Amino acid sequence: IPQKVPINPLMKIPFALFVLILTLGAGLSWRDSQRLAAVRKHHTQLVAQAVAIGISPESSQRDDLLRVSKLEREIQKVTAAEVLTEFTAFAKEMKNSKKTLDSLGEAGEQGLEKMMARVDSLDPAQLKILIAEACAAKDCEEGLREHLLDHALSRLAEDDPQKALALFAELPDLLKDSLDHKGSLVWSSLNKWAKGDPAVALEWARKNAEKFPEQVRTSAKHGVIAGIASHDPKLAFKAYAELDCGSDGFGLHDLVSAAKTPEARTATLSAIRDYLASLPEEKSPPYLMHGFTYGLVRQGLTSATQWMAGANLTPTELEGITEALKHYIKREETGQWVEWVGKQLPTGKSEGPIREMVEVWTQRDYPAAGKWLSSTPAGPTKNTAIRSYAETVSQYDPTTATEWAMTLPPGPDRDATLKYIQDHGPAK
Repeated sequence: IPQKVPINPLMKIPFALFVLILTLGAGLSWRDSQRLAAVRKHHTQLVAQAVAIGISPESSQRDDLLRVSKLEREIQKVTAAEVLTEFTAFAKEMKNSKKTLDSLGEAGEQGLEKMMARVDSLDPAQLKILIAEACAAKDCEEGLREHLLDHALSRLAEDDPQKALALFAELPDLLKDSLDHKGSLVWSSLNKWAKGDPAVALEWARKNAEKFPEQVRTSAKHGVIAGIASHDPKLAFKAYAELDCGSDGFGLHDLVSAAKTPEARTATLSAIRDYLASLPEEKSPPYLMHGFTYGLVRQGLTSATQWMAGANLTPTELEGITEALKHYIKREETGQWVEWVGKQLPTGKSEGPIREMVEVWTQRDYPAAGKWLSSTPAGPTKNTAIRSYAETVSQYDPTTATEWAMTLPPGPDRDATLKYIQDHGPAK
């Protein structure tokens, strides 16, 4: 609490002005936001006039978290209380009509949408008050209260991540339920904060992450690491070790995937190499390079392959990126990626990624996959793709699968594919 500073008699004049403003404000309708805005503007003008004649306004008591004047706090409390009152009335109406969130009907859904719009209109300070009061309210149906809290917390995390995190620390019960969703909010809040002020965000994570349930605690660590990595990947690796993320691959995935541009990927690749050099070989984390894959393939094959060609990737690094291709490649580029992998990796290393890519492609669009196979030159890459295509199609069209299998050169691969088709045909 700030210490009270001695003042001279002249400093009491602005306080009188402040009291006058409160008196005028009391006659206003709290529901009229335009008139409230006028009061705020008038108050600002009066304070400015006082300063202009050499009188310093007396400081009102501060709320360390909200940092607003007493008048502003009262306005916020009423506004937040109004929203909660309306929401509680809506909940009672639902209860009386014996409706649930899944059976509101068109009118009920419109009413709920209106309530959420009211929440969206609140500023971060008002959202904080609304959330705290919603937690304490006893008349609000639990499912609907959780819906309100989730929406308000999401908005607060987006508008002011520091306030959202402070609220999580103040009200740990907020994290008891919906851990996936709450963990996501903590992740995004710390990620956003760390991008702007990495040192402070990291310190907050050090002090507060352990207070959260394990699932949310992990999200907090990953969020701050990913935020730091967006502009300083080497520092992010240090934070990863300091926050004791263990062998968890998801944190490293978040760290690596924070690189969104070719320049950022190059910096992150350098940090990865330094990090791995500091570890015993047997402790090298698996899937470390997967974090690059999504961002690369989303930019298209040409851009992705250009960066990889210029990055001087080691065979292990290249294999790490290609292992995750099946999850992210654009369907229309699958054939090109299959051909690229076949050229970049030796047969023993390329077979797995090729089979996986063709399998996913066949499941999603088997005519397109078959058309590409028909036009692809013969060779090891095509043979691997045929095996995957035939095995996938065999589950609903064993005749077509067998025809493709017979195009393979005689030998173990053809025999194994035919046996698979025989054993995995449609259930009779």
